[in-house]
Amino acid sequence: MTLQIIGAGWGRTGTETLRAALDALGFGPCHHMHEIRDRPELLADWQAFAAGAPVPWETLFRGYRSQVDFPGAAYWRELAAHYPDAKVILTVRDPDEWYDSVTRTVLDLLKERETMTDAHEVAVLDLSDRLIGEGYFAGRGADRDHMIARFRAHAAEVQAALPPERLLTYEVRDGWAPLCGFLGVPVPDLPFPHANDRDSYRAGWRG
Repeated sequence: MTLQIIGAGWGRTGTETLRAALDALGFGPCHHMHEIRDRPELLADWQAFAAGAPVPWETLFRGYRSQVDFPGAAYWRELAAHYPDAKVILTVRDPDEWYDSVTRTVLDLLKERETMTDAHEVAVLDLSDRLIGEGYFAGRGADRDHMIARFRAHAAEVQAALPPERLLTYEVRDGWAPLCGFLGVPVPDLPFPHANDRDSYRAGWRG
């Protein structure tokens, strides 16, 4: 199995909703940060990768047809080069709304690590902070202006790097039509999923 779809959109842009939609369309299993949280056997390879070991993409994404959210989204360029036949989906939303959502979910959760009792979940958050917070965002997650500028620049970089036939810039509120058109599949007779609002995000982490 190889990646057919690469998600370049950052967390809190509807990536969990997109994951549910891709699964419904037959492009699952779909990798997401929550997979590392919910499947402890995946953590060791990602920890080795974060420590600088040359872990192959095929190992990190073994068993998956698609990938969305972090940590994969931080390596969209490398994944797009490694899987040249894969299509790329860039999920986007209003930058200010995005940052407010990150603050109320991801950043709040990272602050709570010292009081959490689930060792595996703490290790996943440590991994997230190492790869994304310290690595990708240079430890400036609390700097609103910096983060919003990075968010806008990221979208522009993806759009400039990939031809339009390979890239879909997508807001999940637009539902099935643009997604199915891009993937060349019929619109299913199913409600479009809506997943991972603030309450469900927090409920997914036991602590």
